[in-house]
Amino acid sequence: MRWPETLRPVRMARIAIVAPLDGLRDALARVADAGVVEFDLPPMDGGGQGKAARLLQREGGERPEPALLPSAPDLDELAAAGRTDLLAGEAELEDRAAAAFRRGEVAALAGWTPRTARSGLAARLADAGAAVVPLPHPRGAETPTVLPGGTPEQRLRGSLTPLVETYGTVPYADIDPTPLAWAAYVLMFGDAGQGLMLLAGGIALWAGYPRRRPRLRRAWPFVVGAGVTSTAFGLLYGEFFGPTGVVPVLWLAPLDSPVELLVAAVGVGSVLLAAAFALGIVNRWREGGWAVALYEPSGIAGASAFLGLGGLTAGAYLDAPPLAVAGGAAGVLGLALAFTGFLAGSGGGGAGVVEAVVELFDLVVRLGANVVSFARLAAFGLTHAALAGIVWAGTAALWGRGGVLAVLAAIALFVAGTAVTFALEALVAGVQALRLEYYELFSRLFTTQGRPFRPWHIPLTAQEVDGPCPQK
Repeated sequence: MRWPETLRPVRMARIAIVAPLDGLRDALARVADAGVVEFDLPPMDGGGQGKAARLLQREGGERPEPALLPSAPDLDELAAAGRTDLLAGEAELEDRAAAAFRRGEVAALAGWTPRTARSGLAARLADAGAAVVPLPHPRGAETPTVLPGGTPEQRLRGSLTPLVETYGTVPYADIDPTPLAWAAYVLMFGDAGQGLMLLAGGIALWAGYPRRRPRLRRAWPFVVGAGVTSTAFGLLYGEFFGPTGVVPVLWLAPLDSPVELLVAAVGVGSVLLAAAFALGIVNRWREGGWAVALYEPSGIAGASAFLGLGGLTAGAYLDAPPLAVAGGAAGVLGLALAFTGFLAGSGGGGAGVVEAVVELFDLVVRLGANVVSFARLAAFGLTHAALAGIVWAGTAALWGRGGVLAVLAAIALFVAGTAVTFALEALVAGVQALRLEYYELFSRLFTTQGRPFRPWHIPLTAQEVDGPCPQK
């Protein structure tokens, strides 16, 4: 089963860096400067035994950030000049050179690199007389994972990946859920006025402001997405900095129709859960084949039980017996598959049956709890409507008294109340949306953790060896 590259982690290649012994240092320096290779290295027993490592230990003090010169330096000269940063870089080169497989006058180191980086790496190494040799994927070896976002064309995707990486590393065989996770996360409260503020803030971040907080700029897709959804739902609710009457109610007013809003929120949550189950089925198949995809609670078994629960509920609510019967059949099938998987995992026997029954009961309870958990989306709308309504009622009461002081007090109350309400809602919605991501969505997408790709990177420097290492 093949999937578009946009739905997968970056494709990795197994390679060997092959170089003549007399050019191994320069080849490794170029690999370090490229920063696209993770070598397979044995455990280090003491921080290195080469000359650079010994000179560095003799210098003492805190180990600096390593750096490298394009060509091999005189290590004694580096020590005399106090260039511990260059000594640290040479010590790492010594460690990797010592771990290389040698035959005759040739040395080789195996590792991983993104497929897209292989040709560029080969071009850099050609001038040093080294080469990049493709290797077959070793059986049982876990391929490291890196999510898209490392190129200028993938800058948007790279801004979204921290949402997934805070939960864990996506297994290399799995689908990257970043787009789904972003879409689910930006479903916040609804207010057209506050949504336009978020849009303006997101555009400012995208444009590079604030200049002194560059890390904040990566959040612009989340701010823009939240601004779009908040504006859209605000128009549906008739909310513009509260029930100010600036925009009409296009769908429903949250405080007037809380039940309808609750049903809609659960419906949105059901759609998100269905998408999570669909991706979970694909992930289980890619991880262990159809047997795993069929019996896992996050696979076909869990999806069938989920659809059965939805069919039974919808059939009872709509008074549609055929729908309820179909839902019941799907639910029974899903529970039977899940029970079989639980029983096989427990080893069988009487104790295994008891364990499988308990896990089956837990599965049903969790499915219901997960669906109901999305009711908090409706709570966001109700909370905002209540708080904004209080602020607007106080503002209108002060404004209605007339007089300069009353008008100024009304403006101050509106501005301060809106700011406090916005801050509280953003905090609560952000935390609760993250909880929904972790417990309701990611728990179905991932059953194991992947191994992050940790490329070796030491930058080359053109600085002359004429003084101590520069302070950062």
